[in-house]
Amino acid sequence: MNYSYFPGCTLKNKAKDLDMYARSAAAALGFELNEIEEWQCCGGVYPMGTNEIASKLPSVRALAAARDAGTPLVTLCSACYNVIKQVNNDMQNDEIMILKANKYLAQDGIEYHGETKVLHFLEVLRDEIGWDKVKAAVKNPLTGKKIGAYYGCLLLRPGKVMEFDDPENPQILEDFIKALGATPVIYGQRNECCGAYAAFEDESIPVKRASSILANAQDMGADFLVTSCPLCRYNLIKNKGNSPLDVVYFTELLAEALGVKEGK
Repeated sequence: MNYSYFPGCTLKNKAKDLDMYARSAAAALGFELNEIEEWQCCGGVYPMGTNEIASKLPSVRALAAARDAGTPLVTLCSACYNVIKQVNNDMQNDEIMILKANKYLAQDGIEYHGETKVLHFLEVLRDEIGWDKVKAAVKNPLTGKKIGAYYGCLLLRPGKVMEFDDPENPQILEDFIKALGATPVIYGQRNECCGAYAAFEDESIPVKRASSILANAQDMGADFLVTSCPLCRYNLIKNKGNSPLDVVYFTELLAEALGVKEGK
């Protein structure tokens, strides 16, 4: 199986581990991530302005490239996934956005109408590979590890557009953890915002949110947390205070369980 792949900016610098382990795990599971040529930053935040077109064009170009390759578009970063999935929804349902975006792109010979299927790497594992096959490929089961899934905001919301999982009671990361032989820890704040974006207005908000999330997970018995969001990971680690919990990327756990985790 082949997929077009949009890594995004952060996976080329601060979050190289998220990318590196995903590639090695994909190879072990029998599918390829083919990085789109000359991709541009998605912007990291979905623009809410109804007249904002230009900042959405990089996502449209990536979506069109995947369409032309005849493959779904896969992302890893929660922010990239959120932006690209919402822009794709615009290109399916917003007539003004469709008209204006295609006018911009006509000079490059591109016309796009939302044809591409957008998948997060976790959706590939769940919906394309299947948890049973993931479990069968595990060489180093993570037996005895108690892991808290941290979803954050961007994978799940807005729920009607993302359609990633139940935004109030998601299960995909818990099923992922179980497939690797570990025990998922359910805690109340696993799908609450870490407050990272609020730092621009009040630096105390992400400190309080991170402390509350980590304390909740620790109280419920988690050994560490797993996430797919580079910003969430950065915020939780930066503001962990005295918490003993680490926060790791889900792809690192996957590579470890599959026996393909190598040194950095």
